[in-house]
Amino acid sequence: MSVQPIISILEKLEKMHKSLLEHAYKKTELVKNNDMEELDKMLKVEQSHVAAIEQLEQLRQKKVVEFFQLKGIKVSSPPSVAELLEVIEDEEESQQLSDVRNRLLKVLDDLKKQNDLNQQLIYNSLQLVNVTLNMLRPQPEEINYSEKTVRGGNAPRQSLFDSQA
Repeated sequence: MSVQPIISILEKLEKMHKSLLEHAYKKTELVKNNDMEELDKMLKVEQSHVAAIEQLEQLRQKKVVEFFQLKGIKVSSPPSVAELLEVIEDEEESQQLSDVRNRLLKVLDDLKKQNDLNQQLIYNSLQLVNVTLNMLRPQPEEINYSEKTVRGGNAPRQSLFDSQA
């Protein structure tokens, strides 16, 4: 059995993740420009991308398990692409699979970095909103009793401790 179907699935996964990366860059600009309506639309598009990626990943796992079964190798959990690379005998297919795996890993790393940046931007925006709200809200008056309100004005202070005893 050839690993070409698996390579094809990995290329589709790479394409979907590149699309998510482009959306992440756009999302950064939307957060900077405070465009919440477009950001909401972007999140819905991303959800459809994630669903498609999940389906492709399930298909990839199924194909890898089938490949191992046809080779007569027992697997308990879906094997990784790295494990697949170890058993491929055709040098050309092994190189193709390795190349597409490395490209996908690079896109995933870039996507993680961009999403981390977006998360930090959103967190900072929320902090700014909270600080602004706290400044605009009236501060409650102190509910503790002060000495003047307890004694009724300027009464001399008496100590409860008798120091002459």
